[in-house]
Amino acid sequence: MPLDSPDFLFRRTRELFVQSKWVVLARAVFALVLIFSTLFFSDTDLSGQGAQSFLSLYKISGTILGLSMVYYVWLCQKKCLYALAYTQIIIDTFIVTAIVFVTGGYHSIFTFLYLLVIIYAAMLLLARGSFLVALASSIQYGLLIELEYLKIIAPLPENQPLSLVVDQHHILYRIVIIISACFATAALSGILSMQLRTAKKDLKIAQEHLKRVEKMAAVDEIVSGIAHEIKNPLASLSGSIQMLREDMAPTGENDKLMQIVLRETERLKQIVTDIRLIAKPGRTNAELINLAKAIDDVKILFDNTPDWHGRINIDTQLERDLHVFMDAVHLQQILWNLIKNAAESIEEKGKITISLYSPRHKRIYLTVRDTGIGIDQKNAPHIFDPFYTTKSDGTGLGLSIIHRIVDTYDGMIDFESIPGKGTVFTLIFQNPHFKE
Repeated sequence: MPLDSPDFLFRRTRELFVQSKWVVLARAVFALVLIFSTLFFSDTDLSGQGAQSFLSLYKISGTILGLSMVYYVWLCQKKCLYALAYTQIIIDTFIVTAIVFVTGGYHSIFTFLYLLVIIYAAMLLLARGSFLVALASSIQYGLLIELEYLKIIAPLPENQPLSLVVDQHHILYRIVIIISACFATAALSGILSMQLRTAKKDLKIAQEHLKRVEKMAAVDEIVSGIAHEIKNPLASLSGSIQMLREDMAPTGENDKLMQIVLRETERLKQIVTDIRLIAKPGRTNAELINLAKAIDDVKILFDNTPDWHGRINIDTQLERDLHVFMDAVHLQQILWNLIKNAAESIEEKGKITISLYSPRHKRIYLTVRDTGIGIDQKNAPHIFDPFYTTKSDGTGLGLSIIHRIVDTYDGMIDFESIPGKGTVFTLIFQNPHFKE
């Protein structure tokens, strides 16, 4: 599961606020429509209902308008929005039951309103909210019809008792159909809401990824050219120092100085290699790789590294038999750098969780979550920039390389972080086995 970063929580709160505002507005409009339509039918006497039923509808409409005003005031405070959402949907189920009751009970044409409440509950609270409303609606409707059948209540005084005009089997059939429709609507709307939210998140990741790609593309050719020009003189320098060291056989301080030169030369060589990798990773050696097995191999390597052994625990939640078309060296570099960065962000003991799943089979999601210090908000926009680092001994190329490799294989990368609590990196790959 992705980490609920401040960014994510802010977006989710804003989304819930906007959706709740539209629901409150739609409810108020419905109340006005109900008032005017009731007024029209009561004047023309087309409904066949008594004056008491119309009066009840006016009262219900007024109640809806009053509640809409209360909800709006609550909404403007921007506090406890989830409580507001649950309050609205539960009260609305009772309002719909009241409307069904005063418009004929078993014979009412307004039972479809239960489905509308279920749909907007899914929009606000996903599957959990929609199934809660489906359950509440089913119980209320079933109880209403049962009480009407038992002559305990009579929706319309001029109607004959339900038990005298409708067969018991038909009543049971109606209840079963309404309950089935409620839960079917809850299931479908819940699924659609989840898919819509996932699609929005994927779209955001894609937009952020493309912005970074465009930003990095502007310097790719320059960086590649500089790396090429540095590589040859650097090799000459390293070779010359090694020859001098062999010929002169220095001792003491001179030997230490030459060792420093050679060590730093090798470090520069690695930086040049990394720079060239950012510019042109290449897909020449790409092959089909089992992701779960690759993760297991890197985990074994990490567990046997003395720096982190016994201090950091890696937990894996892997969906097996997922593959990606990639160079094995590139994949190992991605996994190792992500795990290494996660480990370095954990100051004492901590945990790294690696998840691998493919919810819709078209895309593969790989997440690496840590319990480290997190990423400061001022640093967050720059973590993929080449040479940007907050580490005293870092080069600032690790995440840039990961980003470039992932993009080379038509993947995407994103992250979310809570300073002081941890970070999660999410990689999205195309599933090579998926067929449109």
